[in-house]
Amino acid sequence: MPIEYVLDSMIFYREVGTGVPIVFLHGNPTSSYLWRRILPAVGDSGRRLAPDLIGMGDSGKPDIGYTFADHARYLDAWFDALGLDNVVLIGHDWGGALAFDWAARHPGRVRGVAFTETIVKPMTWEEFPEGGRAIFRALKTAGVGEAMILDDNVFIEQVLPGDVGQGLSEKDLDVYRKPYATRESRRPMLQWARAMPLGGEPAEIVARIDRYDEWLMESADVPKLLLTFDQGVMMTPELVDWCVANMAHLEVEKCGAGGHHTPEDQPEAIAAAISSWLDRHSLRSADVG
Repeated sequence: MPIEYVLDSMIFYREVGTGVPIVFLHGNPTSSYLWRRILPAVGDSGRRLAPDLIGMGDSGKPDIGYTFADHARYLDAWFDALGLDNVVLIGHDWGGALAFDWAARHPGRVRGVAFTETIVKPMTWEEFPEGGRAIFRALKTAGVGEAMILDDNVFIEQVLPGDVGQGLSEKDLDVYRKPYATRESRRPMLQWARAMPLGGEPAEIVARIDRYDEWLMESADVPKLLLTFDQGVMMTPELVDWCVANMAHLEVEKCGAGGHHTPEDQPEAIAAAISSWLDRHSLRSADVG
């Protein structure tokens, strides 16, 4: 698999096909491995790329804070190093937020955005899914979050397999475990958890999301696709309704049953929905944009 050296580190990524770049962004605590069954199934037309975010998967682990801004900075450098323009973005979890953020900051370089189970708006604690409130309050508590993620590795050992409707094989879980063998290597997972925009905090994340929400509302020229699931965790019916009311040129496609990590549960349905959407809007056509 290819590696691109950016800034003071390197980004590992998967790549198949040629043509219009279609970039798949994962979230916390996964890697480009999340997209392994979707990349080939989307179809031969299109240059499909899936990077490991900095500090995650097989990418480098520089001595940084792993804030949203850090991830955006390394991702920007990777896009620029590969000369990716006129791209389609596909995002899950924080990968969706990074996709929205990149699109809002580079509006002339994006032709479409598809997303599933991601962060679409800042939320009050009451708006956040009830099942996740207690764990995120704990994760955001000094000392408690460190014990949970850095010491006990709960995101990999408990949260990840628990959020896949059909469960994960030991082989697949081992792939997700590999980047986080040491206490220090787990810091990106903790930082992502603490970045969840709840109750107005962290303020810098809320401000960034507010900015990309403006773009999502105003970018009527950019097709958008929301993939929903019967047992989705992040995308509650209320948030789906919010997306329909506040995102320009949005289509919603139901893809069946699934937990939070939907690409593990429904890779075929996701690939089919994305492929159909790409073709409906001629997003793989090189002369568009």
